[in-house]
Amino acid sequence: MTANRSYDVVIVGAGSVGAPAALSLAEAGLRVLVIDQYPSVGQGSNKRAIGGLRATHSDPAKIRLCLRSLEVFSTWEERFGDKIEWRKGGYSFVAYRGEEERTLKELLVVQKKYGLNIDWLDRQAFLEVIPDLNPEGLIGGTFSPDDGHASPLLAIHAFYSRAKKLGAEFLFNEKVTGYDIDGGRVRGVRTDKGKYGAAVVINAAGPWGMEMAALAGIDVPVRPDSHEGAVTEAVARFLEPMVVDIRPVAGSANYYFYQHDTGQVIFCITPSPSIWGLDVRETSSFLPMVARRMVDLIPRLRNLRVRRTWRGLYPMTPDGFPIVGWTHDLESYMLAVGMCGQGFMLGPGLGELMARMVLGKTDEKDRETLSYLSPYREFVGQEKLK
Repeated sequence: MTANRSYDVVIVGAGSVGAPAALSLAEAGLRVLVIDQYPSVGQGSNKRAIGGLRATHSDPAKIRLCLRSLEVFSTWEERFGDKIEWRKGGYSFVAYRGEEERTLKELLVVQKKYGLNIDWLDRQAFLEVIPDLNPEGLIGGTFSPDDGHASPLLAIHAFYSRAKKLGAEFLFNEKVTGYDIDGGRVRGVRTDKGKYGAAVVINAAGPWGMEMAALAGIDVPVRPDSHEGAVTEAVARFLEPMVVDIRPVAGSANYYFYQHDTGQVIFCITPSPSIWGLDVRETSSFLPMVARRMVDLIPRLRNLRVRRTWRGLYPMTPDGFPIVGWTHDLESYMLAVGMCGQGFMLGPGLGELMARMVLGKTDEKDRETLSYLSPYREFVGQEKLK
């Protein structure tokens, strides 16, 4: 076992949240260590994300955090030179039924209040944005042009590389086995290879967030849920926004897809009922189910050939919102778990917020944001745009 070394902050998990958090903390001049069980950065849920980036959410906390994340993603190449395949194509939520129309219009009040550039488009205006949509029964939908997409792996490697340049350390192939706790305060992290002292420990372990919290005697309601995605061959560009259809049908609660910078169409489905557990093996039912829905929505998709399918894990909470905050029973232990499949889009904004929390520099807006994400909230209601 390696000799004990001490840091200002130890982060458990080098994924969509842990890597940008390390960057923000290193930018603040703190000594940061990130520990991950995998061989390199972003090898858990991050590499299985489809890359969508939106601030189009139903609550103030995620709107604020993702607006900041969009600023980071959209300016990264200009500021630092790394190509992360950012493209501002927007997000569109379609409505073919009165139920979705009412939901989307009701959400506009909160979305506009908190600074989201979004509008309701009627049928004709919506078809101007996405001409290939099936017009039969289309009522309209919402469109937020400032959303977009980027490469999860290219982006996380960019965050990782910059964090390292600023002094952050990363240890891979190392699994956290416990914590050093004294006087009700976390003092460090133990792994299968060493011990590391820490003034602050952050749990950003994604689907393993509940397991990592349990090692500290903390019960966190995070359960991994399996979602499948796929990518097609590349074709000439015909689609700009991410298209989201929130109509529930047997087997799925919603689905979404977009055309990547390369011309490939990338898509994913939200299973219903949820598929709980850590199984990431693809199924034979996913592609027939999602293909029927996508072709019905945009008929020209029927000619596309699918190149690959995969399966990833969404760390879900009871209400569909992340869990972020200090724990009451263990001083200096921070939770940043339960991203519900949105860690990639939340990561940069959340990482900056976590740095302010560690430094004791949160402002009134931060405290309001954290109230929505508190580990001690009642977990009532449901996120409307999961």
